[in-house]
Amino acid sequence: MGKILVLAEKPSVGRDLAKVLNCNQNGNGYIAGQKYIVTWALGHLVTLADPEAYNNKYKNWNLEDLPMLPDKMELVVIKQTSKQYGIVRSLLKQQDIDELVIATDAGREGELVARWIIEKAGFKKPIKRLWVSSQTDKAIRDGFNQLRPGKDFDNLYKAAQCRAEADWLIGLNVTRALTCKYNAQLSAGRVQTPTLAMIVQRENEIKSFVPRDYWTIEAKVNGFTLLWKDKNGNARLFDKAEAEAIVSKLIGQTGEIVDIKKEAKNEPHPLAYDLTELQRDANKRYGYSAKQTLSIMQSLYERHKVLTYPRTDSRHITADIVPTLPDRLKSIAIGPYAAIAHNLLRNKINTTSRLVDNSKVSDHHAIIPTEQPVMLSALSTEERNIFDLVAKRFLAVLSPAYQYEQTTVRVETSGEQLFARGKVTKSLGWKAVYDDRNTYESHNDDEDGEQPLPSMHKSDKLKLLSVKSVNRKTKPPARYTEATLLSAMEHPGKFIEDESLREALDRTSGLGTPATRADIIEKLFNTFYIERKGKEIYPTAKGIQLIDLAPSELRSAELTAKWEQKLYDISKGKADASIFINNIRTHAKKLVSAVVASTEAYRHDNMTRTRCPQCGKFLLEVNGKKGRMLICSDRECGYRKGIASLTNARCPECRKRMELKGEGEGRLFTCSCGFREKLSSFNKRMEEKMESSDKRTVQKYLQKQKKEEPINTALADALAKWKELQEK
Repeated sequence: MGKILVLAEKPSVGRDLAKVLNCNQNGNGYIAGQKYIVTWALGHLVTLADPEAYNNKYKNWNLEDLPMLPDKMELVVIKQTSKQYGIVRSLLKQQDIDELVIATDAGREGELVARWIIEKAGFKKPIKRLWVSSQTDKAIRDGFNQLRPGKDFDNLYKAAQCRAEADWLIGLNVTRALTCKYNAQLSAGRVQTPTLAMIVQRENEIKSFVPRDYWTIEAKVNGFTLLWKDKNGNARLFDKAEAEAIVSKLIGQTGEIVDIKKEAKNEPHPLAYDLTELQRDANKRYGYSAKQTLSIMQSLYERHKVLTYPRTDSRHITADIVPTLPDRLKSIAIGPYAAIAHNLLRNKINTTSRLVDNSKVSDHHAIIPTEQPVMLSALSTEERNIFDLVAKRFLAVLSPAYQYEQTTVRVETSGEQLFARGKVTKSLGWKAVYDDRNTYESHNDDEDGEQPLPSMHKSDKLKLLSVKSVNRKTKPPARYTEATLLSAMEHPGKFIEDESLREALDRTSGLGTPATRADIIEKLFNTFYIERKGKEIYPTAKGIQLIDLAPSELRSAELTAKWEQKLYDISKGKADASIFINNIRTHAKKLVSAVVASTEAYRHDNMTRTRCPQCGKFLLEVNGKKGRMLICSDRECGYRKGIASLTNARCPECRKRMELKGEGEGRLFTCSCGFREKLSSFNKRMEEKMESSDKRTVQKYLQKQKKEEPINTALADALAKWKELQEK
C-alpha cells in the first residue's frame, strides 16, 4: 500500500501535522509514519527567475534593454533553501507516494508556495487540499476528514501566479527604468508606490494648511456647561466681533429650558478582529509595528495554538463555528477573563449577524481563540498583550449591547440657543469586558462633549453664572501612524473617482492584503522613502521626489483596484489568466516609456562632503531603522556604513533612547538633550548598577535581549560580562 505525502509551509506546522497523523520517525527534512510522510517548505522554496536567467545582458542595468518581457516566466529554486527543496523533490519522486496533500497556509500565497514546488518538481500524481483556520489537533483531524480535491483550487493558483508575474513585470521594469534614468536607488511597485503617495499627499496637505481662528461660546450654569449654537446647529464662529457681541448679549441673563429630549440608545458590540484591525489596535495601544504584530500572531497560532489563522480579512465567523463557541469560551475562562466567560457560559450564547455571517467570510473567518486551553504563564509579554486584545474582543462580541440614555437639553435666552448633552449608563453590556472603557468610547471633534447632568424639567430657569468665548484654531489633518496607514491601505477608495473600482477595492482587500501590508510598510522604511518620528510617519525627500518621478498610473490605488478586480474574477473562474498577463505586458511597456520620456530631475538633498572609500563619490546620510548610516550615492557601488545606532540605553537625564557613535574604544553615547558619555564609562556605570541588582533580574533581562533584535549590544555586553564575573 502506498503512502500519502503531506506538504506544510513551515517546519513547526509540519511537526503539528505529524503528531496528529501518528508520524514519529524523524528524517532529514521530513517526519514519516505508516500511512503519511510529512515534509515542509521554508516559506517559498521556488520563485520566479531573475532577469539575468533569460539573457546575460540583464546582468547590467541599462535603460536601452527595457522593458524585459520573457516569453514564458521561468521558475528557479531559491539558493538559500535549495537543500530543503531537494528533500521535498526526492519525496515527491518516491515510487511509494501515491498522493500529495497540500497543507500550506490556506490562502492565495500559501497555494502559490505549494504549486510552484509541485510544478518545478514535475509531480503528476493526485493532489488533495487541507483547508483549516487553526492549528489545534481537533482542527487538523477535522480537516483531514474533509480533504478537498486539489483541482478545486486551480483557479486560486492561477490568480496567485498572475499576481506574482504581474508584480515582476511591472515592479522590476519600472524599478530598473527609474534607477537607470536617475542613477539613484529608486524602486516602484503597484502597492508600495500608491501607499507612499498617500503619505506624501498627507504631508503636502499639512504643509499647505493655513490654520484659521474660530470661537465657541460657553456658559456656566449650576453644575454643568451650556454651549451656544446657531440655528443650523453650528458652534463655531469665525468672526471674533460676532462672538464677543453674543457673549455681551448673554452675560447676566437667565435662560429657560425649552426642550429636554431623553433617548434610550444601544451601542452594539464591535466586530471581531481581522488582521488589519488587530494591527491597528496593537499599534495604538502598545506601539507595535504591523510586522511585529503579525509575527506575534503567527507564534500564538502556530506555536501556542491558542488563536486562529492570522492572515484573514474577515471580521465575521461562519455558522458552522457557532457550536464550538462554548468550548472556545471554556479555553479562555481563566485569570482576567474567567468571570465574564463563566457568565456567558451560564446563559444561552446569543449571536447576531454582526458576528455570524457566511456571506462576509472569504478564505478564513475572523481571529478568535481556539478550543486549546491557554496557559498565560507560557506567553511572553508581547504574546500576552496580543492574546489579551483578541480574548477581550471575543468576549465582547458574545456580550449584549451597551445600553444608555442620552439627554439633550436646549435652553433659550435673549433670542439665542444653548445646548448641553449628557449620558447615563443603563447596562454596560460588552463594555464590561474592558477595564479602560474610554478606549472604546466614540470620540469626535465636536466641542459639545458628554457631561453629567442634574435632574431638570422643562420650563426650569437657569441663571448664566459666567459666559465666555473660547478661541481655538482649525487643525491640519494628522500625519499617518502605522495604525492609520493600515486603515488607509485597507480602504483607499476615497482616493479613487471610479465608483466600480472603489467597490472592487472595498470588496477585496484594498492596497495589499492583510498578510502583505506589514512588509510593504517595512519596505518603505528600509528603502528610506519614509521615516518614523515618535509614532508619526514622515516622507523623506527621497520619497517625495519618487512620487514626482514615478509614472502617474503607479501613484494611484486604481491600478491595484483593477488588478484585484481581475484577480478575484480569475480565482472564481470568471476571467482568463492569459488575457490578464498579456495586458500587463502591454502596460509594462507603457510605464517604461513614461519614465524614459520624463523631463524630471532627481536631486540628493542628504549628500555629505564625505567621499566613498570605494569609488570616491560623495556619500549620502540616511536614517536607517537601527540608526543613521552613510551610503554611496552611486547605486552600482553599494557601499554603506553605520555611523550612529539607536540603542535601548536610556539617557540618565531625560530618559530618551541614546545613540551610539564612533568605533572601538572611542565609541560615545549621545542624547538629543545634550548628554554625552563614553562607552567605557557607560559600561562601568552599568556594572555598578548590576552589582546592586539580583541575579534573577539580570538573567531575565538577558533572556529578553536574546529574543529581541540586539540593537543595544553595548548594554547586553555589559550585562553578559557582569554575569560571567558572578559565575566565576
